Amino acid sequence: MAEQRPDLIHEECLKRMSFTTMEALYKDLEGLYKKVNRYQFIAPDPLCFVYRYSTALDREVAGLIASAIAYGRVGQIRKSLDVIFERIGCPGDYISGGSFVRFRRDFLDFKHRFTTGEDVASLLLALKRAIETFGSLKDFFRRGVKEEDETYLPALQSFLRGLRIFSENRSGFLLPDPDKGSAFKRLNLFLRWMVRCDDVDPGVWRDLSCSKLIVPLDTHMYKIGYDLGLTKRRQADLVTALDITESFRKINPNDPVRYDFSLIQLSIQNSVLLDQFIAQAKKKAA
Repeated sequence: MAEQRPDLIHEECLKRMSFTTMEALYKDLEGLYKKVNRYQFIAPDPLCFVYRYSTALDREVAGLIASAIAYGRVGQIRKSLDVIFERIGCPGDYISGGSFVRFRRDFLDFKHRFTTGEDVASLLLALKRAIETFGSLKDFFRRGVKEEDETYLPALQSFLRGLRIFSENRSGFLLPDPDKGSAFKRLNLFLRWMVRCDDVDPGVWRDLSCSKLIVPLDTHMYKIGYDLGLTKRRQADLVTALDITESFRKINPNDPVRYDFSLIQLSIQNSVLLDQFIAQAKKKAA
């Protein structure tokens, strides 16, 4: 990956988002997007594993697996995903031709933090059954999408419930319980990869609207959102994810997660510049 790092932009970003403030923040975020939202900056993001494949089926299966494992330290995530994809080869073929017995055997010794090989085998079983029943993960997800819904949250919850049933509730942490208030960071990350299409996100499901996406909320995005005044909530939960998403929607109604990759990359790769930006934003908002 290129060693170049994005320059920090220094425009006004007030906590009380007036029209002029939103307009200024929009310009700032667009400037950052143009500098950072590039394919060359993807590594070592787990999204790299999706780009190993070319077909829609392989990419959606790889995307769900990669996003499900995307917790913990980046180096360990990469190591664990290398093991998984080395063993499964072509995701679509492996899923369609495999069985739960094979999945368990192939991942008997696998461990990623508190995810076991049994958890991975159960996730693979869920994907197999979903694809056999609906033809693709996209068609499985689309059955829960309703035009009147402001976000994909109801569809995501339905998608998760279905996958958990297909996995016989044996997938552990990999498929969170939709009724327990999770922010669904990893699943919203998966949806960002599948729905958006630009130099970073592959857009496998291009006929779904970006306007309904929800910000993948982790500790980095929570700190950014709170310090920029995009939320006043003190918990990094689902309500906060929706709150920050609504703030981004005021800035960019058609694509509220457009700036997710750029902001997270700045946070991870050049935290000093991000801290400077936040400090200046706080000073101007005082």
